[in-house]
Amino acid sequence: MRQAVLGQSVAPSREGPTARSAPELSLEKAIRDPLYVAVQNSGIVRALPSKQAWPGVAGAHYDALSPDGSRLMVSGFKTGNVYVLDTANGDVMASVAIGEVAQGVKISPDGRYGLAVAPTQGDVAVIDMNTLELVKKIPVGKVPHNLIYSADGKFAYVTLQGEGALAVVNMQTLEKQHQIPTPGLETPHNVDISANGQRLWLRDFTGNVGVMDLASETMLKTFKVGSGHGGIDVVPGGKYIATGAISASAVTLIDPESLEIVKNVDVGVGPHGVRASRDGRFIYASVTADNQIAVIDSQSLKVVRRQPVDGKFPFWIAVPGNP
Repeated sequence: MRQAVLGQSVAPSREGPTARSAPELSLEKAIRDPLYVAVQNSGIVRALPSKQAWPGVAGAHYDALSPDGSRLMVSGFKTGNVYVLDTANGDVMASVAIGEVAQGVKISPDGRYGLAVAPTQGDVAVIDMNTLELVKKIPVGKVPHNLIYSADGKFAYVTLQGEGALAVVNMQTLEKQHQIPTPGLETPHNVDISANGQRLWLRDFTGNVGVMDLASETMLKTFKVGSGHGGIDVVPGGKYIATGAISASAVTLIDPESLEIVKNVDVGVGPHGVRASRDGRFIYASVTADNQIAVIDSQSLKVVRRQPVDGKFPFWIAVPGNP
């Protein structure tokens, strides 16, 4: 049960003779900017399109880039450590212990702080990205999981999977300011923010997505999507919201204006991490059971490449220009 709550349920793999063959779009065309995949069960980060494997990140779980793309923050699910890597060469610059388990990570828009979630302690750890040292642990509530910054970087919104709510952290005082309930989503899991900073898009643990208006702190709508939990991404350009489903096989695309589901794109078994390229042309999904990155063309809404990660359980993806 504890493994399920912390995010480890996945559909059976289709690897082997039934696995899908890769379409013809070249790796260089499908992944034009560097893409960093946290490959959890292999304890590596896979950099694409170079295919470099960066070791030394046991339990590589969630990852996030600094605004300038020079540093990669990675949570170690199995270690409770947070790693900071140099993206020029993949060297581990620091390893910071934050608790029994480490979940979501994000680096602030100004690059000053990295936040990392320690769910069993109910804390968000604050790491100084200059000194690479732990500054503070902020109590936020029951079973926090992941977070996103406000558009201006003044606040961080932390999902509280154990409370059906969001914790709002003031980044000036480094204190929890207040809490926002998420009615219709009892287990908010992952989160992203609209480009204008006015709406939060939330993915829960049990196959639902919700959209919240931040000014009124009210849920506008909830959607039934693929089973299990998954990542969620506001695709740059504002045309789609994309979400995975680790216990299913499709990435769901939602129109953020009409608030309607546009399409479910079959990508393989167990898509979890979802991030689009900085220009919004391609949507990348980490397909955990098939050990691949599926590349969706946002114009045709078809999978145009399936890239093996040469490792086990690719969980999350970091993309330059789309934190």
